[in-house]
Amino acid sequence: MNRKPSDDAVIEAGWQAVRDDGRVRAELLEAACAEPRLRQLYPWTGMGELHFSRCTEQRWTWDIPYIQPASEGTYQVSGPSRIESVGPAATAQEAIAMVVAHLPARCGPAFVGTADQLAAHEAAAG
Repeated sequence: MNRKPSDDAVIEAGWQAVRDDGRVRAELLEAACAEPRLRQLYPWTGMGELHFSRCTEQRWTWDIPYIQPASEGTYQVSGPSRIESVGPAATAQEAIAMVVAHLPARCGPAFVGTADQLAAHEAAAG
């Protein structure tokens, strides 16, 4: 896939939006930003959870685990679906490592577009 600088700008804008909305614990956001394999994905939040998508526009992909805040500064890593659990994490760094360990194959830079456009792109690429 040929990437343009503007593609990276779209992803960076997503990270800035997550920073600005303040729904994710700062330590978790810092740890996620420091991990290159996650930093190239598109982040989004819901109910204090940190999600990662392989595309930049809604309907986001749901094939990557996500991180939920838990009690006393701990985390729960779930997913990719709402009924799956990866497990508890004592620290933000541990939660990030758990997500990275469960990334799908060929989980490269986020595709600028929707999940349907990403699927069509992947099908055409074979």
